[in-house]
Amino acid sequence: MMQPELATLLGLLLAHLSGDFLLQPHRWVEERGGHKHRAKALYLHASLHGLLVLVVMGIAGSTVSGAITAAVAVAVSHGGIDLCKAHLEPNRLRWFLLDQLLHLVVLAGVWLAWLGSLQPLADAISWLASPRTLTLAAAYLLITRPMAIAIALAMRPWSEDVTNPGTLIAAGARIGMLERFLVLTLVLLDELTAVGFLLTAKSVLRFGDLRERSDRKLTEYVLLGTLLSVSATVALGLVARALLYGA
Repeated sequence: MMQPELATLLGLLLAHLSGDFLLQPHRWVEERGGHKHRAKALYLHASLHGLLVLVVMGIAGSTVSGAITAAVAVAVSHGGIDLCKAHLEPNRLRWFLLDQLLHLVVLAGVWLAWLGSLQPLADAISWLASPRTLTLAAAYLLITRPMAIAIALAMRPWSEDVTNPGTLIAAGARIGMLERFLVLTLVLLDELTAVGFLLTAKSVLRFGDLRERSDRKLTEYVLLGTLLSVSATVALGLVARALLYGA
């Protein structure tokens, strides 16, 4: 990808991030959620995004008509997406992610229209369908719920011996997924030493608390689960590295 093309794409992304998170007062969000289409903040926010896109496209050397068209398209679509989001249940991660994804899709469309070519889209699809990308996607997918279920089943013979663990509901599963994500990433980067530091840091945090509880069964249960999770992830990472790099 040519540098000016990449710079324009990054400029559009920065304009979006600035408009959505830096230049949007919290009262605009509250007003939009309370008054929906009657909220002036909705139109101010959409207009701000249009103005930012107009500036970026102007700097990128777009024609006046092209820059205005891009700005109007972003402003209208942004307002429409935010209005739809205002009718959904607030403070839900899924709606936040969907909202951001739709905005980014619009920006990608504006960028492709400015380029006048769909070649970057074809290149992206080709990259996504490559064996390397599919291998990475499969590895990261496996460390989420599939491996969590497998570990839970492996630990089932001892789970009945542990009562009242004193932790948040499902917190252990979430911690395990994040832990495996970090471990897999470090293994793929050939940073096995960092895996040891990560395991040590978790041991200090968890086992100090467990020692205070004087619950040997719970300590052993957590230790066994941690070692099983880390070992399986390291093994998966080594297999993925062999498939990716042949070594």
